[in-house]
Amino acid sequence: MGRLAGLWLILAAAPLAAQFSAGHWRTDVSRKSIDLAQLSSGGPPKDGIPAIDRPKFVTAPQAAARLSPKEPVMVVEHRGEVRAYPLQILIWHELVNDQIGELPILVSYCPLCNSGIVFDRRVDGQVYDFGVSGMLRNSDMVMYDRQTESLWQQIGGEAIVGTLTGRKLRMVPSQTIAFETFARSFPEAKVLSRETGHERAYGRNPYTGYEFGNRLFAPVGGRRPTRLAPLERIVAVEVDGASRGYPFSMLRRRGVFEDRIRGRRFVIFFEQGVVSVLDHERIANSRDVGAVGVFCTELEGRRLSFGRKEGRIVDRQTGSVWNILGQAIDGPLAGKRLTGVSHGVYFAFAWLVFNPRGEIYGEAGFGEQELPSPPAAVRERTFEGP
Repeated sequence: MGRLAGLWLILAAAPLAAQFSAGHWRTDVSRKSIDLAQLSSGGPPKDGIPAIDRPKFVTAPQAAARLSPKEPVMVVEHRGEVRAYPLQILIWHELVNDQIGELPILVSYCPLCNSGIVFDRRVDGQVYDFGVSGMLRNSDMVMYDRQTESLWQQIGGEAIVGTLTGRKLRMVPSQTIAFETFARSFPEAKVLSRETGHERAYGRNPYTGYEFGNRLFAPVGGRRPTRLAPLERIVAVEVDGASRGYPFSMLRRRGVFEDRIRGRRFVIFFEQGVVSVLDHERIANSRDVGAVGVFCTELEGRRLSFGRKEGRIVDRQTGSVWNILGQAIDGPLAGKRLTGVSHGVYFAFAWLVFNPRGEIYGEAGFGEQELPSPPAAVRERTFEGP
C-alpha cells in the first residue's frame, strides 16, 4: 500500500472511544441499532477527510486535460441534466454534497469497499448535509449528518447511531464508466472540478496496490465461506428485498448476462476499458477492471434479449447495437435508451458482510458451472481483516 494507507492502518488501532470523549461529537449515542464496539477508527479524525460542500464543475473538454480517457467517473442523470464525478477526486474526499435541479444528492465513495453510491439527501422532507466521520464499520465508511450528527453506514445508507437511527437514505441511480465514454455520450455535461478548496494529489492513488493485494485494509465481522476472493468485484442487484451479486470474473467472459429476480427481468452489460483507482500509484497507469450497466429488458412494451456479436452488444430482435449506457447507437433502434436498474459495484467482502443472505451467482446452486474452479488457495476463503 502507499505511505498514506500504511499510516492509516497503524492509526486504525486508536480507540474509538477517544473520539466521542474528546467532546468533538454531539451524537445521541443512547440511540443506536448496533453495538458501538463495531465502530473503529479509520485513522483521520472527524472531517479529516474533507467532504466537498460547494462543488464546482467544468466541461468535459476542460476536464480532459486532467483526466485520462479510461479513468472511472460516477455518472448521475436527473431530468436531462448529467454530471460526472471522477473517482480520482472522490478517493480523496469520499463525499460530495450536491444538488441537481430540485434534487439534493450525496455522492459517496468508500475506497476500502470500492462502493460508489449516490443518495437523496432528504429524510422526511428535510435536507441533510454529510461529512466523513473518520470511523469505519466492517471496513466501510461511516458518514455523519451535520444537523444531528447521527452516524450513517455508507453501504445501505442507514443511520446506525444517533437521533435518526433507523432512517434510510434513498439510493439515486448512478453508473461508473470510463471518462471517454461519458465525454463522447454527453459532450455538454458537467464534470466535477479539481477546484475543491483543498490541495490533494488528484490523479494519484493513496492506496497503492490495494485492489490486487491479498489483505483487507481493516477487520470485518462475520465469516461466510465463498469461492470469491475478498477483493473480487461484483455488481449487486436488489429487487423487492431479494439481492444477488454477479462476479466481474463471470461477466468479463460473458460480456452480456440476463437474469431475473422475483419476476423482474434485467440485463447486465460488461465492457473493458475502465481502470482501477486502487492499483497503480498513478491512476492512469492502473489495470483495466471493466465497467457494467444494468437495464430493464423491456423497451416500449417490447421485450428484448441481448448477446454479443463481433465484440459488440446487440439485441436479437432487431440487431441494434448498444453501449454500456444502455443507448442504442446503431441499427433500427438507434437513439432509443433502456431503463436503468439500480445497482451497486462492490468488493465481494463488503457486499457479503452487509448482505449475509444475498446470493452470489455461481454459488449455492446458482449456475455454478458458469464460474471457473478457483485455485485451492482461494476455495472457501473467509473474509478476515489483516
